[in-house]
Amino acid sequence: MSTPSPSSPSSLSREIHLVSNPVGLPAPEHFRVAEVPVPRLAEGQLLVRNRQFLVFAGLRTLVSRQGEGFPFPPLKPGEPLFGPALGEVVAAGPGATGVPVGALVRHLRGWREYAVVDADAVQMVPEGHPDPVALLSTASAAYGTLTRLTRLREGETVLVTGAAGGVGSLAGQVARLLSAGRVVGTTRSPDKAERLRKELGYDAVVVPGTDSLTDGLAEAAPDGYDVIVDNVGGEQLTAALEVARHGARVGLVGALSGQFDPALSGGTSPALIDTYLLLRKSVSLHGYQGGDHPGVEEEWREKLADWLRTGDIIHPYVTLPGMDRAPGALQELHQGRHFGTLVVQI
Repeated sequence: MSTPSPSSPSSLSREIHLVSNPVGLPAPEHFRVAEVPVPRLAEGQLLVRNRQFLVFAGLRTLVSRQGEGFPFPPLKPGEPLFGPALGEVVAAGPGATGVPVGALVRHLRGWREYAVVDADAVQMVPEGHPDPVALLSTASAAYGTLTRLTRLREGETVLVTGAAGGVGSLAGQVARLLSAGRVVGTTRSPDKAERLRKELGYDAVVVPGTDSLTDGLAEAAPDGYDVIVDNVGGEQLTAALEVARHGARVGLVGALSGQFDPALSGGTSPALIDTYLLLRKSVSLHGYQGGDHPGVEEEWREKLADWLRTGDIIHPYVTLPGMDRAPGALQELHQGRHFGTLVVQI
């Protein structure tokens, strides 16, 4: 497809639209590839040709219309999906200064070939960045949790639930770089557990469902856990609290157990928590929201670029080629088919 100009309203872009709000987990039939005209650029806007966009678990909540309390409104049938994307600026409207044509930018209007974005709503990718796709990851939440919520100290033992996902695959590495003494993860796949140990440096990985989860976590860290980065919730959070040390700090980053459960709505993630245990052990739980911690995102991007450049961090990701794969991408994420971050390549 030729590059549209801002004066060509007949130029088309393909987008992924929601067909219907699913009951249970979304499937490919809940989405469609739609062709729409590229809007004219208004004052201060950019036209961006997207290259990649992120597939993330929070979309299940948004497409299920369960997004109360989210920073974004839930999606209605006929609306395009959205989320983190990387793309090249191909045109600028009047007054759009500071972002040149040809710049690679990160923005939040993914799931489409061409995006019209306000110039002040994009982040330019620095020239020579070692891995721009890593900027699509939402692992800044894990970094903020380790540095702000739990304030990880040297030599402490860290547990990361959901360690093979886009956040967890970076969280364990970050914990190690922040001087953790031992890092343990959980994943439901034995093959992924092996990769976490061999490729990403986890000291031990527990696979829920193979044995008692609590016993497995206790065996992996007999002295207990000082810091827990919880991406999952549910039974994994319940078990993690059982093996937390006195004074442990828990950062709640995700709610995958609720978002991946077909029996739930996507907007809830119940867990059984023994509050007496929390009192007895002096355990603290905090939920992480990026907006509560100004500056973390910028700090994370700088650290991540440095660690990627030096080889101290590996960013595992899987690319699904083409917009035709996009309607099934969220289902593939729910099914746990992939390791690390999942992106669609346009």
